[in-house]
Amino acid sequence: MRSAAVSRQTRLTAVIVASALFMQNLDSTVIATALPTMARAFGYDPVRMNVALTSYLLSLTVFIPASGWVADRFGTRNVFRTAIVVFTIGSVLCGLSQSLPALVAARVLQGAGGAMMVPVGRLLLLRTAAKSELVAAMAWLTVPALLGPVVGPPVGGFIVTYFNWRWAFFINIPVGIAGLVAVTIFIQDFRETPRGAFDLRGLLLTGFALICLMFGLETVGRGLVSWLWTVGMIAAGLLFAFGYYLHARRAAAPLLDFTLMRLPSFGLSFSAMMLFRTGIGAIPFLLPMMLQVGFGDAAAKSGLITFASSAGALVMKPAAQYALRLFGFRDTLIWNGLLSGVLLMACALFRPTWPAAAIYAVLLTGGFFRSLQFTAYNTLAYGDVPRPQMSAATSLYTAGQQLAATIGVSIGALSLELARTLAHHATPQNSDFSAAFVVVGVMTLAAAPIALLMPHTAGDELTGRQRVATGTAQPAPGAGE
Repeated sequence: MRSAAVSRQTRLTAVIVASALFMQNLDSTVIATALPTMARAFGYDPVRMNVALTSYLLSLTVFIPASGWVADRFGTRNVFRTAIVVFTIGSVLCGLSQSLPALVAARVLQGAGGAMMVPVGRLLLLRTAAKSELVAAMAWLTVPALLGPVVGPPVGGFIVTYFNWRWAFFINIPVGIAGLVAVTIFIQDFRETPRGAFDLRGLLLTGFALICLMFGLETVGRGLVSWLWTVGMIAAGLLFAFGYYLHARRAAAPLLDFTLMRLPSFGLSFSAMMLFRTGIGAIPFLLPMMLQVGFGDAAAKSGLITFASSAGALVMKPAAQYALRLFGFRDTLIWNGLLSGVLLMACALFRPTWPAAAIYAVLLTGGFFRSLQFTAYNTLAYGDVPRPQMSAATSLYTAGQQLAATIGVSIGALSLELARTLAHHATPQNSDFSAAFVVVGVMTLAAAPIALLMPHTAGDELTGRQRVATGTAQPAPGAGE
């Protein structure tokens, strides 16, 4: 009876947390589809509108490291509710923006809310679920959250085609209000004693490192500023990063605890996830841009095609725990990772003459296998983390996720810009998009070999796979419900 009660609470927590993640994912995919229309409204080159994506992702990455300490100090439920409020207010300000700088400022505020919403929501679930429930809990968490990317592209295309792009932000208001009410009524509050005083110096060092590095990456090869500025900002970012490394070695409770990398499951999962997510992170920027700028499709048609990738991910989630139990984490991460990279590179072959069914098939299949890969990384990473370090683990892992996604958008945009420049194209052509997809696809492929360093039994206790081998497998709690 007790186990069933825990399982019900796990599912309830997962669905409520996923509702907030749904809002965030919906926002991101709607914006990606709306970028070309927003570019025309503000009078900017569509390719350079990626700043509306990277400013948000960078804000997420800068503030996420503080989330673990803040959640321990003020309580996970209180911080999660505050995050929803800040994100919703940021959405309203985005919708009211009259210029690109105002939009970027509002996106930074949104990112500050999202920085607490994502890792603290995951922390709520990790503290609610038993270890044996982790795979099932992650599935319950990610299925509703993935509805955002599924419905986001067609909703975004519909909004900018038949209404005003500002409604792409205003639709977050009712979702935010509903999420706030649900968290207040149903979610338990968890508090841990912080490991030490808040690491303000660490926050400043990591923040400046990320800002400088991303500014440098954003301006490489674009002629936006002098090359001296670009090189100087990258150099400054590396110096700040090295400064944080020295600080973290001396600090009793550093903001980002890299000693977690000594845990085999966490260290290997984190390293491989960073490479994999960097390549995948370029998709929300490159795919809608290719369909609208390269193919000349309307935003509504682009959205209906783009959603196929997320729909494939949604289909995979219920089957993820059974696939991991059958094949194991190691073999899944190797072969599924290679397949995911190949399918991403297949997007380089897309042309306006392709039948819509063929494009749908590639995107749907790619999303299906990428979803399994992310579920495996996200579950295995926490398998060996002790409870006192769970807050630090969620902060470091989520910061890595967002940094990789930010770099992915920047690399996708940079690859597209360089291809266009070398080919002397005034506007991006289909061949330029092909080159960009090859670059990010190679990065995704590079993640798979890291899994060769894992033991064959890695993560078996999370899925009950060891019992499968002896013929005594039992369903994980909530797995068949």
